[in-house]
Amino acid sequence: MDKAFNHKLVEPEMIKKWEDSGACTAKIDPSKKPYTIVLPPPNASGKMHVGNALMVAIEDLLIRWKRMQGYSALWLPGTDHAGFESQTTFERELKKENKSRFQYDRKTFYNMMMEFVLGNKHAIETQLKNMGASLDWSRYTFTLDDRSISTVLDTFKKMVDDDKIYRAGYIVNYSFKYGTTFSDAEITLKETKQSLYYIKYGPLTVATVRPETKFGDTALAVNPDDARYQKYIGTEVEFEDALGKQKIPVIADSYVDFSFGTGVLKVTPAHDKNDYEIGLRHNLEVKSVIGVDGKMNALSGKYAGMKVLDARKAVVEDLQAAGLLEKIDENYTSLVPVDYRTEDYVEQLLMPNWFVKTGPLRDAVMEKYKKQDVRIFPKWQEITFERWMENMHDWAISRQIVWGIRVPAWYSTTENPDMTVTFLGSEGKGVTGKVGDLLKTYSFEQIETGLQSLMAPISAKYVVSKEKPGENFLQETDTFDTWFSSGQWPLITLGYPDSEDFKYFYPTSVLETGWEIITRWVSRMLMFGVYLTGEVPFNDVYLHGRVMAVDGKKMSKSLGNVINPEEYQDQYGTDALRMGLISGTANGKDFAFPKDKVIAFRNFANKIWNMARFMEMMFDDVAKAGGTVKEFSANMDGLQDMDKEMISGFNSLVKLVNESLEKYRFSDASDAIYHYMWDELASKYIENVKSREDKEVALSVLRQLFVSCLKVLHPFMPFVTEAVWGEISAIRNDSEDLLIIASWPQVEN
Repeated sequence: MDKAFNHKLVEPEMIKKWEDSGACTAKIDPSKKPYTIVLPPPNASGKMHVGNALMVAIEDLLIRWKRMQGYSALWLPGTDHAGFESQTTFERELKKENKSRFQYDRKTFYNMMMEFVLGNKHAIETQLKNMGASLDWSRYTFTLDDRSISTVLDTFKKMVDDDKIYRAGYIVNYSFKYGTTFSDAEITLKETKQSLYYIKYGPLTVATVRPETKFGDTALAVNPDDARYQKYIGTEVEFEDALGKQKIPVIADSYVDFSFGTGVLKVTPAHDKNDYEIGLRHNLEVKSVIGVDGKMNALSGKYAGMKVLDARKAVVEDLQAAGLLEKIDENYTSLVPVDYRTEDYVEQLLMPNWFVKTGPLRDAVMEKYKKQDVRIFPKWQEITFERWMENMHDWAISRQIVWGIRVPAWYSTTENPDMTVTFLGSEGKGVTGKVGDLLKTYSFEQIETGLQSLMAPISAKYVVSKEKPGENFLQETDTFDTWFSSGQWPLITLGYPDSEDFKYFYPTSVLETGWEIITRWVSRMLMFGVYLTGEVPFNDVYLHGRVMAVDGKKMSKSLGNVINPEEYQDQYGTDALRMGLISGTANGKDFAFPKDKVIAFRNFANKIWNMARFMEMMFDDVAKAGGTVKEFSANMDGLQDMDKEMISGFNSLVKLVNESLEKYRFSDASDAIYHYMWDELASKYIENVKSREDKEVALSVLRQLFVSCLKVLHPFMPFVTEAVWGEISAIRNDSEDLLIIASWPQVEN
């Protein structure tokens, strides 16, 4: 053996050995139990980060452990097209070249995106292999593979036929910056300091942060138990504003908070989800005064064409001039909806969108959950899941972007002449208008070829089909929310509904992912799995914590504290990075990146290498002296008390590791292995062996313990253990050429 462990030489060699051996290709074997993990597909919009490295370390640990235990262990790889994130990243690259997506028709832009993403996809695959991930690459899947797209489209068609899908005007979270809808799970509420304006509506005064939406008000609401306003309930109040003299009804609704403002709420159903619900209860008119361009529309009178914030300023000035503004609270703090990724402002707009009726799907999942068909680890995360499921709204699944799986709905231009379309004309300039009018000037082929976007009225007639259903049909330009496609990931990757893989490996064993996407991804996979198969898609869910920067803060490029896992792999070795991350985590909680532990486990890898070198030298000494090391047996003659203590300690170690891994307590398992190998085996037992006269017995026990420890450590630190396994092939008492397929130690009684 070389004097020192060199991870830079060893790691590529071990990766090639594993690939050439076919050890990671799972076989359908009725004599074995299946154990399946689906890799949460990394976004193809960029490189993997240190959080992905933790995910890979945990999942590879589990899959290697179960493979060694004799399961037919399948770890399914894949990458996600990451619709919104990838398109945003690509558009930033275009901007550097002074280009924009609006310069291209939909098909051209999609093909450009595909070329960009495929380049990133290859880089991610290389990163996964370099992490030592023992994935079954023969079963690799991309979320925009033909099979993936076909499965998603089939599911959509089934849901339409089963009345689980509808198209409606609905209050959605809309980003003016990105021109698309966000689901409830993609927004967060940010505490923001705002001005609270007290506006007079005749005899009543309303407190609001949105004076510019007053032209969309269709009622004033008070709490039915508020004695101050009893005489107004059921009446109309008169007032005057920029649109002239107005009348508005006063309604009673228990949603209204006595203590907020004056206790009078202006109801604007088109621009607030709570107001929308009030409007449904009281059959109120819905008037949109803000367009998808982020500007006020014609219903706002003289403010039409202004951006929202500019209109707010102008409205306030006019109200003050007219004596209709009672006061302004400049220090009011409220919760504002923002994009969870960037914290950019998100508007609530009434728009036509495609929706999933979540009620029946949610209820079916909760029945399974209550029976413990699916378990959540750590247990304290159950409440997050339960609250999300209880409060789940219908899910807006359409996005106004190009990059993704296109909704398979088709609109006849003959039957729907009021559709608004935008397409690139022959001069490369965008043309927008109602399709019935545009067809008087342009051919259908011109519109279809240059099509960029389409917005059909709620009343539009459509046909759901994978293929174009006839002449003069234009396809919906909205794409599916990526959670709609990735929500079917366990089904897609296993070839649902009739492949042999699906029949054998489904449901999968554990879904391991970050806690922050339990609402956005885990809940959706459960809904699709139960809906389409009648079974949960995985038996266990383990939610790991986020890896924070070394200083404990959230990683951010602007703060300059982003950790690149490849730098640590290069400096300290992949084993050290993996073991450091696993040992650093505390049962699913966020934790600061454990740099000190990574360094410690680099030293541990060196220690293991040196232990092997010592054992090899001792075996050589015995051979040179004409002796032979005995075959180990738990009941062999000549065992000393220390031998028996070490054997007993190892049996306890295996038991503890098994129990810890079954409960997903990875840190407990890794710490136990580390302390046994360093403190007991290296520091105490090897020192004892050096001075033993009965080397034939002592080395027999040492070999048994060291080889067995390599097996237990292998899922945690695969590179150094596999390399050592090969180096000591002449003296170890196990015939397997590769450690990755060796048998897991059995506890001796």
